[in-house]
Amino acid sequence: MKSSFTRIGVVGKADPQGLLAPLRRLLDLLVEHECTVVLDECAAAALGEPGVPLAQLATQVDLGVILGGDGTLLNATRILAPHGVPLVGINLGQLGFLTDIPAQTLEQKLGQVLSGHHTVEDRTLLEACLTRSDGTSENSLALNDVVLSKGARGSMIEVEVFVDDGFVYNLRADGLILATPTGSTAYALSSGGPIVHPELQAMVLTPICPHTLSNRPVVLKQTARVEMVLHKGDGAYASFDVQHQIPMLPGDRLSVTCASRCVRLIHPPGYDYFAMLREKLRWGTRF
Repeated sequence: MKSSFTRIGVVGKADPQGLLAPLRRLLDLLVEHECTVVLDECAAAALGEPGVPLAQLATQVDLGVILGGDGTLLNATRILAPHGVPLVGINLGQLGFLTDIPAQTLEQKLGQVLSGHHTVEDRTLLEACLTRSDGTSENSLALNDVVLSKGARGSMIEVEVFVDDGFVYNLRADGLILATPTGSTAYALSSGGPIVHPELQAMVLTPICPHTLSNRPVVLKQTARVEMVLHKGDGAYASFDVQHQIPMLPGDRLSVTCASRCVRLIHPPGYDYFAMLREKLRWGTRF
């Protein structure tokens, strides 16, 4: 049976435990649908074969199938999304907000996707630039969030925050999260931020344990440019989806906007955002 996608990139989780069996089932399914398969280094290692680096894989495929948890998908997104590769996730992790196909039903659910029965959803991607006081800079991407956080020594950071060049506040806190709607159910949610529907064009600025309790989460328009200037923070760092960290020094400026390209997620038939929230957050069930 010919697939609507013809060149499939398979991205495996970094921890090989529990990967081999679902990987073999996935490969059998892709053969059945007459797909050309490109394995990343983690997936190939589970089979004892050489794999392809993600940056190379991104130029060779028209669909990325993620075998792992949300962290695996977030890591792959930073490499695949700039090339316009859509992603579908098979959950081998725990919660699986983004990897929404259970491993037990991968043949049925992914089979439907490969047969052309699926929905497409574009998610906001953040683009960040960290500029040092000496003028050097470093860029990174994030699907969930960009976090400016205190260091291991535990003392609060002091950061000045601007939106579209307008002063917002001076913040003393453990950190500050700028989340997309996708990331609103991650670290930002545990820090008291709101859940934002992924179709909304918005970002959420959420302080982490602020010294001033009136510092509350703020929902911003998607076109806003947020700047965070670090004034104090021994060991502070910027984190991008917990996949990439950059140490920060006083005087460094972190500027974040929405990227021009979105992340395209592929969902099997029957996907429902609120059903996903009910399941993952245990709404209406007993603990």
